[in-house]
Amino acid sequence: MTEDETLRSREEATDVNNLLRAHAPLTDEAWSLIDDEARARLSPALAARKLVDFSGPFGWRHSGTDVGRATPISAPAPELVARRRVVLPLAEVRAPFALSIAELQDAARGALDVDFGPLDKAAQAIARAENVAVFHGWVDAEIRGIAGVTPHEPVSLGDSYSEYPSRVASAVATLLSAGVGGPYGLALGPEGYTGVVEATEHGGLVVFDHLGQILGGPIVRAPGVDGAVVVSLRGGDFLFESGEDLSVGYDRHDAQLVHLYLEESFSFRVVSPDAAVALRG
Repeated sequence: MTEDETLRSREEATDVNNLLRAHAPLTDEAWSLIDDEARARLSPALAARKLVDFSGPFGWRHSGTDVGRATPISAPAPELVARRRVVLPLAEVRAPFALSIAELQDAARGALDVDFGPLDKAAQAIARAENVAVFHGWVDAEIRGIAGVTPHEPVSLGDSYSEYPSRVASAVATLLSAGVGGPYGLALGPEGYTGVVEATEHGGLVVFDHLGQILGGPIVRAPGVDGAVVVSLRGGDFLFESGEDLSVGYDRHDAQLVHLYLEESFSFRVVSPDAAVALRG
């Protein structure tokens, strides 16, 4: 999906009644402004979606992902054989926040410096949680993260950002040796991403550009990622399924504040564990 589609607009949302937006003391213009701000703050932080296969959204009522397997169970009669289909349940995640009604009224008057700080904190929190689930797992949601299931030995990142190209090249070589084709993408924690952007090698080559040449794919700033992860972008290896995509809903309000939330439901599964290599500091 494109970054512009990260947060569905009110008109495009399915199961919009679940969000109770009609009960909020907000105009259509205010909702549009909130949606635009949420989209702008979420898009840069949703790193996992830039590196894995995304399907959906299938709506709030979508509750499980069919994994194409069945497990034996006791049959209701001795002459019968029974199996139960295996389904991966979707997890629901909600990040509450509150906005000042007075601030939103000023926005309607044309104010450009509206305080969306609480929305920003909620967006960063839910995006980080999604990244952690995809790359490091979420036990209670039955999600096994990419870095935790790869059979390949982790690669050391080294002590200097100028060493990253050789370490990433080693990870790519491991994938090629395993028969996993490219192009490849790199998820980097925020500190590592900043260091790579600012670093140059001894020959003056910008490290970021060198990494791009090695990977043939994107280098993504990934809040919540510990170290880094190289993944194949050939497709079909890492599957993110969205029920309700990230949307803003209404909870309650008083005279000063309107209490809202960002919410999504999703599942994630690794189909090919050998299509990634973890890099650790």
